[in-house]
Amino acid sequence: MNKFEQLGLNESLQLAIKDLGFENPSEVQEKAIPILLEKDTDIVALAQTGTGKTAAFGFPLIQKIDAENRNTQALVLSPTRELCLQITNEIKQYSKYVKGLHTVAVYGGANINEQAKEIKRGAQIIVATPGRMQDMINRGMVNIKNIDFCVLDEADEMLNMGFYEDITAILSDTPENKSTWLFSATMPQEVARIAREFMRKPLEITVGHKNSGNVNVSHEFYVVNGRDRYSALKRLADANPDIFSVVFCRTKRDTQAIADKLIEDGYNAAALHGDLSQTQRDSVMKSFRQRQIQMLVATDVAARGIDVDDITHVINYQLPDEIETYTHRSGRTGRAGKSGTSLVIITKSEIRKIHQIEKIIQTKFEEKPIPSGIEICEIQLFHLANRIKDVEIDHEIDTYLPAIEEVLKDIPREELIKKVVSVEFNRFLDYYKKSRDLTSVSISGSKGEIPTEGSVRYFINIGSRDNFDWMSLKDFLRDTLEFGKDDVFKVDVKEGFSFFNTDAEHAEKVMETFNSIHLEGRKINVEISKNDGSRNSGRRDHGGRGGRRDGGRDGGRREGGRDGGRRDGGRDSGRRESSARRSEGGDRKRSDRNERGGERRRDSKPAGENSGRRSSSSDNSKGFFEKAKRSRRS
Repeated sequence: MNKFEQLGLNESLQLAIKDLGFENPSEVQEKAIPILLEKDTDIVALAQTGTGKTAAFGFPLIQKIDAENRNTQALVLSPTRELCLQITNEIKQYSKYVKGLHTVAVYGGANINEQAKEIKRGAQIIVATPGRMQDMINRGMVNIKNIDFCVLDEADEMLNMGFYEDITAILSDTPENKSTWLFSATMPQEVARIAREFMRKPLEITVGHKNSGNVNVSHEFYVVNGRDRYSALKRLADANPDIFSVVFCRTKRDTQAIADKLIEDGYNAAALHGDLSQTQRDSVMKSFRQRQIQMLVATDVAARGIDVDDITHVINYQLPDEIETYTHRSGRTGRAGKSGTSLVIITKSEIRKIHQIEKIIQTKFEEKPIPSGIEICEIQLFHLANRIKDVEIDHEIDTYLPAIEEVLKDIPREELIKKVVSVEFNRFLDYYKKSRDLTSVSISGSKGEIPTEGSVRYFINIGSRDNFDWMSLKDFLRDTLEFGKDDVFKVDVKEGFSFFNTDAEHAEKVMETFNSIHLEGRKINVEISKNDGSRNSGRRDHGGRGGRRDGGRDGGRREGGRDGGRRDGGRDSGRRESSARRSEGGDRKRSDRNERGGERRRDSKPAGENSGRRSSSSDNSKGFFEKAKRSRRS
């Protein structure tokens, strides 16, 4: 007997669960399903986005529905069209072996008469957005006066979107003796008010703590000067080559402007906001799901209901006005047991908001410096080496090998490797070698920090693809080296490699230990990095989480205009001449002059074409890294 059988689910649901490959129920499913199957009761379930709430109410709902009765017996309300369709599709998958059970999605932007016809043909379950549902009730197109169950999914999001009056009107049109199941990530006053007014002594289930953040998400913040916010965003993207992210802005205007800048600078980006038509929105989301878009820049309202797997990072370009909104933003990553990272870019005056959010989500943020140019170059260099190592060879190239070998025959092996790597790496080197430090001098730190002067930074050839995040890798390093709690720090996990620091006195032991052991048959390689990773952060455990980061095609990086990757981010979203971007033109020229430098030309010109500034790659890179090394010594 598997664990889903132990929850009391019937055979038809068991067959569907087997087809879907579900093995173990999530915590909210384990807590909610037995209660909902056992009795007719009202329930309030508090759990983060991505914890399996649809199955938690969907399985009991399907098992309790009378499929032979074609009347509407259940109503599920959800905040957005996307989530409405997602819930509908999942319920259809769960009920595939229940003959005669029909579920209909009701949402705005589609033909209301066609939706009404589907319901009249027999729909035991209706999944609806509040606005469209209320419209159909007002027109007499649907009857919910005799339903047995009402589910409010993502209740806090519906209320944040201004649906309070619609929800109360809809609930007033339902029978008093129905069962109401409310699912929410947070419990603001408006949700509590709904529970008081329309529910009868509801049982409460809480996964984690009320209003708490997802335990699989690490939270980091970066303090910069206001004029450097956009430049900081680009550096965070460059420091995470496999990033697959949602970038949140407060307004539609800012959202479009930032997306336009990213597109112009060669990133696979797109905007998602309320001024897009439904066709444009669908196009953007399709491109994002297919990973043709690496950075989706969105408003909070437009992003509600997004359910895309394996988002590695949520980037708060601006903090939201409401603290609870941060919980929803960060909930877009770290889903289904995977780890993720929520990054916040702030100015010194916003540090107090970080402390407020920490109290609400009961999770500490880690304060980190914006990566320096040399750090980014080093990360990108090793990332490129891993891409070359892992690339699949298309043997169509075999036909051309003799001619290629003839062209390259006089180049020594070491120089050939340098040239191959430099084809891509030179762009980063030229761009970042003269870059300035963006980290604001206002980083305050906290009591008990340990300075990293005299520390050594290492490269190690294991990362997230080996199932490490920064915490588990730190534990692995400490255990292997038999070090104390604070002897390994600034752990930074990438896909195929990582970085970490120890005090200089431990360097010999680190090198001796790790260069003589294997992990699952593969030799571990550790090298001392030229960049010590210290700068002015003074913080240990620098690294991010190492969740699955398969950012789509070769990391989903800046393929626009170079390897055929799409730079328009879904056609209609890349409106470069928008009034939003024009209004910020002066600020962009003023704040990004140094940061953007020659970047606009990076993806459109081949290596060596930028005004003759490049020398040979080996001299160029050696000079840059040696110069950085000398500056740290001084």
